[in-house]
Amino acid sequence: MASTTRFGTRAVHAGSSPDPLTGAVISPISLSTTFAQKSPAVPIGKYEYSRSSNPNRDEFEQAVASLEGGKYGLAFSSGSATTATILQSLSPGSHIISGADVYGGTHRYFTKVAQSHGLATSFTTDLLTDIPSLVRSTTRLIWVESPSNPTLSITDIRAVAQLAKQYSLFLVVDNTFLSPYLQTPLALGADIVVHSVTKYINGHSDVVMGVAVLNDDEIYQKLVFLQNAIGSVPSAFDSWLAHRGLKTLHLRSRASSENAQKVAEVLASNIKTGKVLQVNYPGLEMHPNRRVVMQQHRDGLGGGMISFRVVGGRRGAETFCQSTKIFTLAESLGGVESLCELPALMTHAGIHASERIKAGVHDDLVRLSVGIEDGEDLVIDVLQALDRATGQVNGVSR
Repeated sequence: MASTTRFGTRAVHAGSSPDPLTGAVISPISLSTTFAQKSPAVPIGKYEYSRSSNPNRDEFEQAVASLEGGKYGLAFSSGSATTATILQSLSPGSHIISGADVYGGTHRYFTKVAQSHGLATSFTTDLLTDIPSLVRSTTRLIWVESPSNPTLSITDIRAVAQLAKQYSLFLVVDNTFLSPYLQTPLALGADIVVHSVTKYINGHSDVVMGVAVLNDDEIYQKLVFLQNAIGSVPSAFDSWLAHRGLKTLHLRSRASSENAQKVAEVLASNIKTGKVLQVNYPGLEMHPNRRVVMQQHRDGLGGGMISFRVVGGRRGAETFCQSTKIFTLAESLGGVESLCELPALMTHAGIHASERIKAGVHDDLVRLSVGIEDGEDLVIDVLQALDRATGQVNGVSR
């Protein structure tokens, strides 16, 4: 699919073509783990063994690479497996600089697993300011989430990329919270873009999967070797499902962003009423890095993720999440359905309280994944749950 075609066209057609034998418009699921050979080490086609490559995985990787504007895509069995494989490519003794406000699983891998393999990580709440002072002779990689999970902080990727180039470091950007429809970090100077495919790319809460997209031939050869050698690859069925979900990414991403904008504005209006302490959403003019959002995000859209601090502390936050009728209390994000959760107790519970609070992950912080339901229904649901949460805290029966 030509790169000159627009996003929606590539989402539907990249990596897909009618089956040459049957003419099937949608690719069949290739469940075979092994493929026949004409003679020893001479396969009939391009495939030998499904851990190394599979038709469905290849098609998905091609499609994601097209949407991110990359040359290569590499699919893995989860987002965490993607992270692990990239870090495995570093030599023992290497040093990483990471934003402090990252997904709890990423923080866990950096501090509990990578550290035991001889990798060191420095966390900072201000990458642009602190990178020069954090760089060591052993520093090899900068890890960025933008927007970050769960406080929705925004990093100027192009500016960080310039610093990475200045110090000869690789830049990895986790683009899970936005998807390639809203942001393409490779175009901003990143070396590798990673996603938890489980979230927006698949979009239907029925696949666990990850992907990395890149342009550099040397890095690709190293990662594709590790992909096969470590073997953390997705099944053919999961690859097929994720590719199916990818075809509607542009429609879902815009719908969830538009809904999230409505919900965020209503939450922000309740700061004055004393029900909400703070709202984190890149689509709001009050966001501290709104200028960067306008430069990095498609049409300045804020995405489908919101976090906010509810009055009443942890009790108020718990009551909110237990009072919603459309938002489901559950971990994960990016599906067609709306979800709510408490990061301090759920996705980021493994991070020490002092580190969490320093990164803005307070006990009263609620994270919302806004789906594609009717936006007005979602607003009504948030308002009634907010009333119940603040009413209980104030001792009022609702």
